Amino acid sequence: MRRSRLVLSLGSLLLAVTAAFTGAASAQASETAATGYAALGDSYSSGVGAGGYIGSSGDCRRSTRAYPYLWAAANSPSSFSFTACSGARTDDVLAGQLAPLDASTGLVSISVGGNDAGFADVMTTCVLQSDSTCLSRINTARAYVDTTLPGKLDSVYSAIRGKAPSAHVVVLGYPRFYQLGQACLGLSETKRKAINDASDHLNTAIEKRARNYGFTFGDVRTTFTGHEICSGSSWLHSVNWLSIGESYHPTAGGQSGGYLPVFDNVA
Repeated sequence: MRRSRLVLSLGSLLLAVTAAFTGAASAQASETAATGYAALGDSYSSGVGAGGYIGSSGDCRRSTRAYPYLWAAANSPSSFSFTACSGARTDDVLAGQLAPLDASTGLVSISVGGNDAGFADVMTTCVLQSDSTCLSRINTARAYVDTTLPGKLDSVYSAIRGKAPSAHVVVLGYPRFYQLGQACLGLSETKRKAINDASDHLNTAIEKRARNYGFTFGDVRTTFTGHEICSGSSWLHSVNWLSIGESYHPTAGGQSGGYLPVFDNVA
């Protein structure tokens, strides 16, 4: 009887050890397989303003000079899905950019939220209207960021985690637009400061939601410091009358020198 129990105990131990090793091996294989990269988001991720647009991307204006494309070219992920699109809001990401995500996705990058908060309309208002009208429009955008945007970001971040459970997710923020205290044609110092403060406010909200999901926030304000509009070495377009959609977007230098190093450091 004791011999039978001993044999049974050894057998149970062997099965437990085998299961543990099998489970570990399966988990390791799954982790190893999760090496694809998906780049989601808005025009700051698609590369509007950088030129070199991929013809097949149409109005999404995905660029070979955008940080996702540059990173993929340098690191050769097992797969690269580039679905970021000019003008994208959180609802657009949910509706049209998540299809490539699955268990094999090991890395995701995304910038989104600026268009939800009315980025284009804020900049148009501030360029064409008075200081007071500009500040009023910015205050409306800030209120949206405080009340509505967090829930929108939650929907996107939750969907990403659900579709790509093994992925390391990097959420990229936005630069400050102006170097203050410089003699510079264009907007008043009052408008410039308000726009910079609004960008900071947006970044704070995005970072908070991202960290709530265990995602990494990539803060590009550090790399863009000294390269804002009015700096004399800008990595951002001011108003571009020849291609108005590129206004207030990173140049190729902004993508390679501003966004890529931040992403590369945390990817």
